[in-house]
Amino acid sequence: MNTSAVSIWGRNMLKVTGLDAYYGRAHILSDVSLEVGRGEILALLGRNGAGKSTTMKSIIGLVTPAKGSIEFQGEAIHGLPPFAINRKGLGYTPEDRRIFAGLTILENLEVGRQPEREGAPFWTLERLFDLFPNLAELRDRPGGHISGGEQQMLTIARTLMGNPSAILLDEPSEGLAPVIVDKMMETILTLKGEGLSVVLSEQNLSFASRVADRATIIEKGQIRYEGTMDDLQKNPEIKNTYLSV
Repeated sequence: MNTSAVSIWGRNMLKVTGLDAYYGRAHILSDVSLEVGRGEILALLGRNGAGKSTTMKSIIGLVTPAKGSIEFQGEAIHGLPPFAINRKGLGYTPEDRRIFAGLTILENLEVGRQPEREGAPFWTLERLFDLFPNLAELRDRPGGHISGGEQQMLTIARTLMGNPSAILLDEPSEGLAPVIVDKMMETILTLKGEGLSVVLSEQNLSFASRVADRATIIEKGQIRYEGTMDDLQKNPEIKNTYLSV
């Protein structure tokens, strides 16, 4: 792994080494390693079914790795339950959003509330409503009665209520209208400006290239490429081999 790019961003916020994961007897991840520096955005790229979501679920504890190690802020977290990992300051927004459809936006946000965390941005309802004005206008509406883009915003806002130091975003642009995709880009760059480390799982290279510092490509559960986003954009062979549909 090329760690020189990571060093630009300070010491590792998240380090995954030699991760193997299975679903039943199916070997999904094989020797997956990645690193994310403090305040860095890493795009985890790959086609549908490549292993992106399983990587994120393994990091957050929803999938138990068969082998490998995961360190968050220098502390081993592999083997811990998801709630314990989250309480250490690692946020996760799943691909399927998982909002509480019967609760209002305000109630959904309160579910995610955690105490202020040293070294991490502190999010209040007011700050989140500044970041997501649509949610402010709909604060008393049930989560099941808002659009898909608004649900994606709510998922991220609920995660931020936990005051994380780093956040895993699984396919944040999927199925969103172009104007909402642009808003999502602005949001991710705002999080970077707050000092958060972000791991962004994406199939949309155009989206990822506008926000990410580095790219890691996964294919059939193995890491196939690592480098800066600029270098990836200049490498049509890699893009055609691993990212074209």
